[in-house]
Amino acid sequence: MGRPAAFLDRDGVINIDHGYVHKWEDFQFVPGAVAALWRLQDAGYALVIVTNQSGIARGYYTEADVQRLGDQLRAHLLCEGITLDAIEYCPHLPGGSVAAYAVDCDCRKPGPGLILRAARALDIDLTRSVLFGDKVSDIEAARNAGVAHYALLATNGEGRPESLPGALPDALRDTPCHRSLASAVGALLGVRPPPGDD
Repeated sequence: MGRPAAFLDRDGVINIDHGYVHKWEDFQFVPGAVAALWRLQDAGYALVIVTNQSGIARGYYTEADVQRLGDQLRAHLLCEGITLDAIEYCPHLPGGSVAAYAVDCDCRKPGPGLILRAARALDIDLTRSVLFGDKVSDIEAARNAGVAHYALLATNGEGRPESLPGALPDALRDTPCHRSLASAVGALLGVRPPPGDD
């Protein structure tokens, strides 16, 4: 039996989504996110980021930029005692302006490709895993991949229509909704986050 993983969307879950973030100087952690990652790791979950990066297909930045930011994020978290087991990203967007990436694929969420790729590489047991996302497409990707548990987060603690239970498709109405990664992880592990982290 493989180990469980916590699959995490990046923008809006770990960092504040300023729109096509691709530089470390623009990367701002959501309050409580780093502590939540530590709690997940301490509970035995592999930490796997699964993120759509359509800015590559749109020509806003390159794969090298995404990989560089990923390396900087890994290094920063390592100083906090946190190891990211994988960062999986999808550079594709049908109709994108960069022809090489303007393709339909199975890795762009809600497709399951990013999750399944990481699960194969890391020997992940999806039936004991969880996904945290801030979009309906994140939750659909989890379901499509066979991830047993998932939680929808209100973006940066502010919320938006697609993050509200009443706006979810009928098939996802039972999806747990939380204001932040910290509160979602607290609910999963039975740990109340410190004041201000939720």
